[in-house]
Amino acid sequence: MNDETLVIAESAADLERQATAAPAALATLEARDVSCWFGDRKVLDRVSLTMPAGKITALIGPSGCGKSTFLRTLNRMHELVPIASLAGEVLLDGQDIYDASVRITQARRDIGMVFQKPNPFPAMSIEDNVLAGLKLTGKKATKDEKEELVEHCLKLGGLWNEVKDRLDAPGGGLSGGQQQRLCIARSMAIKPRVLLMDEPCSALDPTSTRVIEETMKTLAEEVTIVIVTHNMQQAARVSDQTAFFLASHNTPGVIVEYGDTQAMFENPQDPRTADYVHGRFG
Repeated sequence: MNDETLVIAESAADLERQATAAPAALATLEARDVSCWFGDRKVLDRVSLTMPAGKITALIGPSGCGKSTFLRTLNRMHELVPIASLAGEVLLDGQDIYDASVRITQARRDIGMVFQKPNPFPAMSIEDNVLAGLKLTGKKATKDEKEELVEHCLKLGGLWNEVKDRLDAPGGGLSGGQQQRLCIARSMAIKPRVLLMDEPCSALDPTSTRVIEETMKTLAEEVTIVIVTHNMQQAARVSDQTAFFLASHNTPGVIVEYGDTQAMFENPQDPRTADYVHGRFG
């Protein structure tokens, strides 16, 4: 069972109760002094970051700087690694998702994730992929409710016009870019308040990447987005805020600089940020 399937399956009990609820208000996500370890190896050191409601926050930095690890702490997927540990807080509208009172399934329903590799259920139809959360729980919905949900989520994923006449076709038969947008639609069907995206365009061609970027801008009207990307042009195009992560062989990952994306790319305050965004290393 892969990570995305596991997240969906673990959320089953909560989905049954909430999958057809009205969309929640846009949420602010805040990390406070987050440190992460894999065994004895510290990979993040006291990272604090506010990800504003209804905005797109990009996490950039060279490979191995901890940005993907940080992303996975934001919906408790870090816990899936047996040797992983964490200190600090992750607050969703002021509530620490690591608090004992917060169920892990609730945290992962509120804070969804789209992975680097498109990951639809290949044998399921396009429609059934979107409705996967409902099917896992046995949640009853009328035909009209299902049709409305499928159309809404596929429109959010920028896929509706391309597949509306073949919803019964297998999801695995779509192109790579279409599969990734189907995964976005599937994630939105459970009505998350935050959507995490881990290099969602790294395996896609430029045309598909452009469509995904347009989709992100539409999604930000309904959900707070945090995206990890190695593509500086993509970060500059789609994000409102950017955080630059950096690590070395001797020190764990930290945030060197964070702020308005345009300001960071045009007038970075730290020389290491300037070197990275201008392609002098990384």
